[in-house]
Amino acid sequence: MFDKALVILQSARSLLGDYQPVDGRERDFRERMLALLASKTPTSRRQFAPGHLTASGFVLSPEADAVLLIFHKKLGIWVQPGGHIEPDDPTLEAAARREVVEEVGLELAGSTDGRLFDVDVHAIPARKDEPAHEHFDVRFCFRALTRAFTASDEVVAARWAPLAQIEQLTSDESVLRAVRKLAGWSTK
Repeated sequence: MFDKALVILQSARSLLGDYQPVDGRERDFRERMLALLASKTPTSRRQFAPGHLTASGFVLSPEADAVLLIFHKKLGIWVQPGGHIEPDDPTLEAAARREVVEEVGLELAGSTDGRLFDVDVHAIPARKDEPAHEHFDVRFCFRALTRAFTASDEVVAARWAPLAQIEQLTSDESVLRAVRKLAGWSTK
């Protein structure tokens, strides 16, 4: 029998095993993610100790001069589109693409465009129905075909943020660190 959960875990192990972190902090994040993959349910949003894998998409504008951010209602900060892995997601990249489409309805360039470019582990505060835990976020870079998007009902606000002015919109180091990488890529 075909086990979708096993396929995504094998894909995640391969993807993270091949990923080359840019510094010690990211190397630690990657090692923690690889260790998490040995747990019983690393993609389950109900695994809280220490947390679970998530997938997100940093979407560059067609001109590669801006990134699309959404205002996260529960956290109260501007972040990239992304979220939990669903049982039908065949890969982490597919999960990130699905989240981008669900949250901002944005058409993305072809399937070869998405690439793993960053990994991050960040704390999620406790809420009434969930204890504090961590998101082990696997981040992909996508290029939008257009700047036109439609924010879904689950998104409070969304906007294109110029890469050179990102600090004016957010102070979240997790986002800033990833955008600094994108800014370096877009000038090459």
